[in-house]
Formats: sequence, structure tokens, C-alpha cells
Amino acid sequence: MLFPVGSRRLAAILALTFCTSASAGDVLFENVRIFDGRSATLSAPSHVLVKGNVIERISTAPIAAADAQRVAGNGHTLMPGLIDNHWHAMLIRVTPAQAFGDVGYNNLLAGNEATDTLMRGFTTVRDVGGPVFGLKRAIDEGIVKGPRIYPSGAMITITSGHGDFRQLTDLPRTIGGMLTRMEQVGGAIVADSPDEVRLRAREQLMQGASQVKLTAGGGVSSPFSPVDVTTFTEAELRAAVEAAENWGTYVAAHAFTPAAIQRAVAAGVKCIEHGMLMDEATARLLAEKDIWLSLQPLPEDLRLGFPVGSVQRAKADEVWPGIARSYEFARKYKIKTAWGTDVLFSRALAQQQGAILASLTRWYTPAEALVMATSTNAELLALSGKRNPYPGKLGVVEQGALADLLLVDGNPLDNINLIADPANNFKIIMKDGVIYKNTLSK
Repeated sequence: MLFPVGSRRLAAILALTFCTSASAGDVLFENVRIFDGRSATLSAPSHVLVKGNVIERISTAPIAAADAQRVAGNGHTLMPGLIDNHWHAMLIRVTPAQAFGDVGYNNLLAGNEATDTLMRGFTTVRDVGGPVFGLKRAIDEGIVKGPRIYPSGAMITITSGHGDFRQLTDLPRTIGGMLTRMEQVGGAIVADSPDEVRLRAREQLMQGASQVKLTAGGGVSSPFSPVDVTTFTEAELRAAVEAAENWGTYVAAHAFTPAAIQRAVAAGVKCIEHGMLMDEATARLLAEKDIWLSLQPLPEDLRLGFPVGSVQRAKADEVWPGIARSYEFARKYKIKTAWGTDVLFSRALAQQQGAILASLTRWYTPAEALVMATSTNAELLALSGKRNPYPGKLGVVEQGALADLLLVDGNPLDNINLIADPANNFKIIMKDGVIYKNTLSK
């Protein structure tokens, strides 16, 4: 018998045993305290009925649901699944040398990491660069356990831009000529004119991109891309913006410096990724223009992972001091700020995903940090409009929202470090109404 793509029934049938078998069907959470994704306090003891993949009812009074699986919450916290809005699912466990190598092997690695991501309580990720369409499909069809993925597809860059991981032996490039391995596998693709940018953006949209990602300035990990360089021209950026807007979605642009950020904003980009080297005038511009800032509290271990003396380490040393200043600007000017991790080439750092979120308490209260990683991040996801691959409300616990839920042993609004140890503290992990982890009986 055939099932439609994304079917919950198929997901339930094919999901493998973890702590208990993944289960589908109505679920009734009893006696839980709710963090709804918006508030700074927990609810009174409550009951939550999940019907199908949607939160059907929330009540402080008992709910009658004879056929539902009952979950005794025992006062634990029920909260939305976490959202990481700057993720590279295909680039976590590989080394830079492997990134554009054996596609089959890389997909198997990424699938295994996707399962770990879900088991850390991250039920949704916004993937901002990499050949992730196949992995997303496998997750949606229930073949692999993993988070919802909002894919960008290949990062679009210029010759020597951030994301251009070609070797010097690949030069000179002939426009319209043979694609390099990096481009063939869909990791990143080079575009050096408005027409090329428009073509490459449309190709990502054709494959199912929910947003388009360009690199508007230099970056840390790319070998031939100085951080201070501004890459695309305004006309090139605008070509991508027009293509995305014709599809009802938006462009996210990697940019560190004031010049790169300002050019992207002038071209109509709706979300700036990083922005760590912005000045105060640029922060004011983002606030005035209502532009999203997708910012990451990059861990020191990520910087130290680049070898001493390498070009990448020197660029990391340049960028890292700007992280704190950017968060201070974001708070001061009330910029719409999303949260993500941007972990690359390190399984060990990916395992710290929750701890990286908890580190936001350098600038925010635990409640503010958790709101950012749930309902606020979901607002940015909704910017994809009809290109949203998962229509419905994410990032909140409220009637009618999609049932992506975590049952936490403790109160993360009091102790946000609970999310840094999901193996012990997340008793239930539910995505799309399906329970993928349940250790309440252990």
C-alpha cells in the first residue's frame, strides 16, 4: 500500500526503536506545566491533547480522551520542540576534504546525525547551505528519523567568495562551462553575473528551497575569501531577491561587515546571517528596515578548531570579538533576532547544540533565549510563505499548533542548562505528533 510523502502513518511504521518504538495516534499529556514558547512563566498544571499531528486542546481541567495514549506528566515541563535557524545538515560530520566527495557516504553520515539532532530536542532546522534535499525527503517520508528541514540548497557565491571551496587548479572558470565537483553535488555554486545568479536561485527553488542563500561577504572557513571583502554587486543580489520574491519567499545573505550588510539590505535581502562585524549605524539600519538578523553565539571551541597559523584561524580571530557587540546592538535596537549554531565539520560540537543555546544567557534571560529558539525562530521560518514545506504553526504550545513537543524533567526557565543534557532531561520527544523518545518508565 502506498502512502503520501510526509505521512505520519508511514513515519510511525518505519521509525526505528530508540528508547521505545516511535508511536502515532492521539496522545494526552496529563499534569504538565507548559512553557508555551512565548511566556516568561510556566502555566498552571494542565492537560494537553494531541490529535493526529496537531495540538487539539489545552485545559487546566481533565480532558476526556478514551482512546488516547496517556502520558503522566508528573509536573514536568511541556515545551515546543527547539529550532536551529542556522544549520548545515550535510556538513556536520564530514571533514572539509570529504564534503564534496562520496555522496552516498555523506548522506548516510548526515542521516545518522539528523537522528541525533532530533534526539537533542531539535525538531526543526533551517538549513542554510548544502545538498540537503534528499535527506529532507528521506526524513519526511519516514525513512530516516530527523528534524523538519527548511532547505536552501546550494549556497550561491561568486568566484573567490565565501562558499567557493574550489582549488586554484579549477581556474580559470569559463561561464557556462563544466561544473566543478563542489557544484555538481549541490554544496555551493558560483555565479558571477545577475543572469547567473537568477538562474542558480531558480534552480534551488525548483528543487524545493524554502529560501535562497547567498554569501554577500567574505567568510571564515573558505580558503580564498577574506572577511573584509564585499562580494556580490547590488544588481547580482537583487536578481536573487527578485527570483525568490517571484516564488513568494526571501533571500538570506551571509554578511559580516557593514558594507556587505548594507549592500544586501539595499538589494532587498530580508535576513542577514551572522553580522558579527556590524557597526552601530548598520544595527540601526536593520532595525529601521525591519530586517531579520540570524545571529549565532559561536563557541570558542569552534574558533580553536582551526589550526594555529591557518588563514581560517586568523579570520576566526577577527570575527569572534564581534559576537558580543552584535548581541548588544541587537538588544539595544530591538532587531528581530533569530538563533542558530552554524556548527561545521565537528560531531563533538554538534552534540553541544543545546549548550550553545544555553550560552545566550550572556545577553538574555533563560526565558528570552528559549522564546528565541522556539516562537521567534518560527516567525522567521514563516517568511517562506507558500514555499513553507510544513504549513502550520511551529514553535508554540497552543491549540491548533503542530505537535512538536518536549517533556522536560525540570523547569528550563529556571535552569536553562537542562537543555544542554537532553539524554537525561528530555523524557519525551515528539515531532509531528509522533513520539520518537519516551523514557518516562525508565
